[in-house]
Amino acid sequence: MMQEHETRHVKALFISDVHLGMRTIRVDQLIDFLQVHDAETIYLVGDILDGWRLQKSWHWPSSYNLLVQRLLEKARKGARLIYLPGNHDEFLRDYIGTHFGDIEIIDRVIHHAADGKQYLVIHGDQFDVVVRHAKWLAHVGDWAYNAALRINILVNWVRRKLGLNYWSLSAWAKHKVKNAVSFIGRYEEALAHEAKETGVDGVICGHIHHADMHDTYGTRYINTGDWVESCTAIVENHDGQFELIHWTDMATKPQQEARRKKAREVA
Repeated sequence: MMQEHETRHVKALFISDVHLGMRTIRVDQLIDFLQVHDAETIYLVGDILDGWRLQKSWHWPSSYNLLVQRLLEKARKGARLIYLPGNHDEFLRDYIGTHFGDIEIIDRVIHHAADGKQYLVIHGDQFDVVVRHAKWLAHVGDWAYNAALRINILVNWVRRKLGLNYWSLSAWAKHKVKNAVSFIGRYEEALAHEAKETGVDGVICGHIHHADMHDTYGTRYINTGDWVESCTAIVENHDGQFELIHWTDMATKPQQEARRKKAREVA
């Protein structure tokens, strides 16, 4: 476990599915994570902003500004920031190939790892048949997901009173419901196939809020997960090895609160 003021330097950092605009997201935890992780390149792998949610109801607390400040601060110190839009921030696809200050907007990119291997980096919604061919159904799914998150608030309030750990209804459903498990498998296979077609060694993506790393489909599949519930990210170490980080498992609550207080004092 990292000490309070220790900073970890890595070659690359991959974050996706923050969904700024939703009310039930883990922004403070992401700020904590960025406080102790520096990278040469930071990939924002889509759905950082939730345009669907912001269009319906504007929600932008001060913690969002602090997150943006932390990212831009890293860019000013030399980190390369690459933003690959997803379906929830698809309005940014109108700006592919341009820069917003220090942030590059790119649809897909090849990441060159330290060990010489290459990885396709892409949000992944392009390979979700529901998003591509039945967008109305994707919006229904988004509503159902948000409803599950609201139910989770009540469930986990009760669990905290009983001294139990956080439990995710949506994550449970993904693992238990046959159709959801089948969808994840088809999605992973499609992304792995795209990596093979592109001629690279693997793919790094997001979109389905299911962090994982495996070689099941004949090439390396890496999913960053999300910061709505799971608080996961991918880092590439300087030796080319990739690591899936579950941030809530690595940082204790007192450490998180101490770093958060310090960050706001600096801001």
